[in-house]
Amino acid sequence: MGEQRSCIRRATGGMLGAGAILALIVGGANAWLRMLSAGRRFTVSTVPRVSVVIVPGAKIGPDGLPMTYLRGRLDIAVELLAAGKADEVLISGDARGRSGDEIASMRSYLIAHGIAPDLIRPDPEGLTTRATCERAHDLFRIDRAIIVTQHQHLPRAIALARGAGIDALGVDAYRDCTRKTLVRNTIREWLAAPKAVAALTPSTTPAAREGHPPGVPKP
Repeated sequence: MGEQRSCIRRATGGMLGAGAILALIVGGANAWLRMLSAGRRFTVSTVPRVSVVIVPGAKIGPDGLPMTYLRGRLDIAVELLAAGKADEVLISGDARGRSGDEIASMRSYLIAHGIAPDLIRPDPEGLTTRATCERAHDLFRIDRAIIVTQHQHLPRAIALARGAGIDALGVDAYRDCTRKTLVRNTIREWLAAPKAVAALTPSTTPAAREGHPPGVPKP
């Protein structure tokens, strides 16, 4: 019996230790992303003018319309163009996503809200935040942009954009959602931080491979 209790204590201690290490990794990664995005988060009225706004994709509804998070991003993009803060918008998402064609949905929404079709640049293969940022730089030749997404996602998006070689500024998107959705997405973002930090290492960052340190925009 004593040996069994000792095994249980060791197992419990090991689990607690592993949990503490995981918490340190996740917490440290999130702190690093916030540092990389510090001083780069603005409102529609305060953000400096750039040439392009980048809107990462998200789920669309069964009716083909943007759901809450995506709609919040697109609404801010509309406001930015209307305020003269940018000339065009890059919509980057999954044209063959599980919820449907994100690009078609985003484009239709923007046009319905007054954005001219020739001001919309689609990227149907922005399957992840990292892919969106790297493709924006490598394929669309974007080196400075405003990226629009929800507040919990913005540090990661800004950091990955900077790592890809984009001098990125960020504007928080609207997030009119349920508490359950907010909690779920916040947890998801926290857990995604270590992977993003790993992607910013010199061996995996395009900007670093070209001679620029990770997380630092090109001159």
